[in-house]
Amino acid sequence: MNFTKSLLKHIDKLVGTLRSDEQLQEILKRKFTKKEYKIFVAFEEGKSIEEIKTLVKDDAESIEKHYKVACKKLNQEKFKQELVSYE
Repeated sequence: MNFTKSLLKHIDKLVGTLRSDEQLQEILKRKFTKKEYKIFVAFEEGKSIEEIKTLVKDDAESIEKHYKVACKKLNQEKFKQELVSYE
């Protein structure tokens, strides 16, 4: 999965350049809950709701809620500051 491409799709305003995919992955694992991370990655990989339901053992409504929360977190200033490299 290309974390840079996925994050740019969800972040409204970004100042600076995103870190490497490996660094982004580590930051997301640290900042998201385990369930938010699994769901975010699954959606970005193009998995269907049915596949995600099997993966996280949750209903579609909860899955969509977790995904929206994860996307909302991406636009918090403190979160964005961690994702960006100022070099």
